[in-house]
Amino acid sequence: MVFTDQQLERYARVLVWGLGRARKDAYKKNDIVLVRYDWPATALAEVVQAELLASGLHPVMRAGLTPRMEAHFYKKSSKTQLTFTPPGDRELCEKLNGSVYLYAPESLTHLADVDPRKIAKAIVARKPLRDLLEKRDQAGLYGWTLCICPTEELARFAQISLREYAEQVSRACYLDVENPVRQWETVYREMGSIKRWLSGMKVSYYHVESENIDLKITPGQRRKWVGISGHNIPSFEIFISPDWRGSEGIYYADQPSFRTGNYVRGVRLTFKKGKMIKAKAEVGENFVVKQLTMDDGASKIGEFSLTDRRFSRINRFMANTLFDENYGGRYGNCHLAVGASYSDTYDGNPAKLNRGLKKKLGFNDSALHWDFVNTERKRVTAHLVGGGQSVIYDEGVFKY
Repeated sequence: MVFTDQQLERYARVLVWGLGRARKDAYKKNDIVLVRYDWPATALAEVVQAELLASGLHPVMRAGLTPRMEAHFYKKSSKTQLTFTPPGDRELCEKLNGSVYLYAPESLTHLADVDPRKIAKAIVARKPLRDLLEKRDQAGLYGWTLCICPTEELARFAQISLREYAEQVSRACYLDVENPVRQWETVYREMGSIKRWLSGMKVSYYHVESENIDLKITPGQRRKWVGISGHNIPSFEIFISPDWRGSEGIYYADQPSFRTGNYVRGVRLTFKKGKMIKAKAEVGENFVVKQLTMDDGASKIGEFSLTDRRFSRINRFMANTLFDENYGGRYGNCHLAVGASYSDTYDGNPAKLNRGLKKKLGFNDSALHWDFVNTERKRVTAHLVGGGQSVIYDEGVFKY
């Protein structure tokens, strides 16, 4: 582990803070929290376990598959094995109150030679468990957060040293200050006013323009902007799950993406009347196309996000979506996610956002949720209900 004991303790405290912020209702003694971690993150997992135990919670520790194990699973599994749900998984989800994921990949491209359809089949098979957790989340009974731990593989693809990578993670998560939780509370409060400003506007559609983007996003009815919710550490983005039916135009991701052991670059998506009519990629196009056809909602928009460069402490490509979608840099960033929408962007009681209401309001449903990041200089204009326009984002800054 590249972090000092002090940094590990600070990281654990931030994660427990995020876990608490990510749930509507406060945690109670004896609540159950699943901690999933990759092997290189074992040292952090140990400290997180101790922090959860000290809080009176029951941590359930689960180590992830090694790259070789994961490759074996996809290459050697039959259809039955791909879709198999181990006994106890559903029962755990029905009782689970929280989860923490410590992502520390030893490989980013180990599934490049696996049939994308097999990966999609396994993802779709796990969707009922994700749906169960989403219902618990909507009822205020469950929350989640995640983070990354630096690895040689991440540093290699980011083209920096492991030490430099760790310094970027430390700075982005405020592990370089004595009380990082206090800093996150400050960010949470300051971003709150921007979220309220955006949510209070009556918008017909947003027009996103950059060198390679010309896209209309329809927010839809009963929506609110959310973010800095504790779900991701770090997080500087503000996002909305739009009405997918109003998507129109072209979106381009100038940042590469690593997903389920595959690398893609230069993804260009074209939408017409809400439906994706073309998907191209400079690298990994076959994988992109197969992922976007895994189910009916995989090719529709589930999220639109913007990051204000004044808040983000991330100033370089990190070869990880969690960091890259929160990039500040010169012009901030936006990202578009295809697939599942987020229920917490509904402005009513999420527990009442059932399947029928989701469909009526244009909330997308899918086993997929894939973020595509653009860091180009851009402008986002809100076209208001009843006429008029207002630039809400320009040069990487919210025009609040």
